[in-house]
Amino acid sequence: MSESRTRKQLPRGRLVEFVRFIFVVLFAIGGYEVVTNIGAPTAGHTVLGIVLGSATGYVAGGVFGRQTAFTLSAVEQEFGKASPAEIAAGVAGLVVGLVIALLLSFPLFRLPAAAAWPAVAFVYLTFPYLGYRIGRAKREEMFSLIGLKPRAAGVGRAEVSVMDTSAFIDGRVLDLVSTGFLSGVLLVPQGVLGELQRIADSSDPGRRARGRRGLEVVAQLQHDPSVEVVLVEEEAMGDVDAGLVRLARDRGGAVVTADANLAKVAEALSVPVRSINALAAGFRVPFLPGEELAVRVIRQGREHGQGVGHLEDGTMVVVEGAGNLLGSDVSVRVTNVLQTSTGRMVFATVADEASAEGEPESERDAGPAAEPEAGGEPRRQAAAEEIEGSKPAPSRRDGPAAGRVRP
Repeated sequence: MSESRTRKQLPRGRLVEFVRFIFVVLFAIGGYEVVTNIGAPTAGHTVLGIVLGSATGYVAGGVFGRQTAFTLSAVEQEFGKASPAEIAAGVAGLVVGLVIALLLSFPLFRLPAAAAWPAVAFVYLTFPYLGYRIGRAKREEMFSLIGLKPRAAGVGRAEVSVMDTSAFIDGRVLDLVSTGFLSGVLLVPQGVLGELQRIADSSDPGRRARGRRGLEVVAQLQHDPSVEVVLVEEEAMGDVDAGLVRLARDRGGAVVTADANLAKVAEALSVPVRSINALAAGFRVPFLPGEELAVRVIRQGREHGQGVGHLEDGTMVVVEGAGNLLGSDVSVRVTNVLQTSTGRMVFATVADEASAEGEPESERDAGPAAEPEAGGEPRRQAAAEEIEGSKPAPSRRDGPAAGRVRP
């Protein structure tokens, strides 16, 4: 850390040496001019003036060169953090600021010279900088005026997605877009829209509802600023699934689908695929009621008799009747799992007590069908409020976030 900090404090390189060389030459010439203008110069005085000027230029050039390197490095880092859309909008604002400054300079030059030049310099420094800042801050609105979505500008393979009919009918693609899991350019072939329209015109009420839902999802995605929906007209597409895979391969994108068979076909042809069902399976709750876990109780819970522990991945486990087992490794049986906006919470009881106080062995094997113990729901609500504040736990458990975890 100290070595990198020292290197940052004392930048070396061609830029610093080049600036130092320029200063040495300029100050050497300045030393020579000073010596020749103060009187009758001698060879010794001339050499002394050149040496003193060169030494002064060497020191001043090093200081100025390091400051120049620092400034350029900061500018480079700033541009590295900015997106191309930010830079383009900032440059456009800079140009507008320069034009405004140019127009304002004409009446300012009618002032006396002592006041005109400072005023013009102030205008040329202020308005371009102000235009650059406003352009970067209002880039979304500026690009939307000409029909562009800068945040949806897909420049890489991972930012171009070919949408399948099943993805629109599923509807969870809206959640993937709103949470940022899916962004960039969404290619929608004409054949997919045709399938959605045929399903929406079906005589079967269930199919008709699914088709209309898919068309509504397409319409909502077209108004989302984080993605750009592009309708692709494919002539003689034939089979829609084969056309989707071919389009994704030709455009360098990935197929987004909820169809397991299409996902297998795309993988067999080495085409990237984003399966909505596979993503949902990855976020499925790994613990089911009735399963047994081993957890260390580290502190007491909010309610009397509760103990709190954590799993290896940080999941909080609230154990009923474990308040007197602090510091012990306890085998617990899961009674409920609550998915919250801050993570997952597991509610459990001590396995030994659950076996001793529960029903006969044949009925205990049913596990998930057993009713929770009396008073368990208020305690779970209290534990959830301890994590997320005053929001009631049932609304989080029944809300859309939990519903999307399990497809």
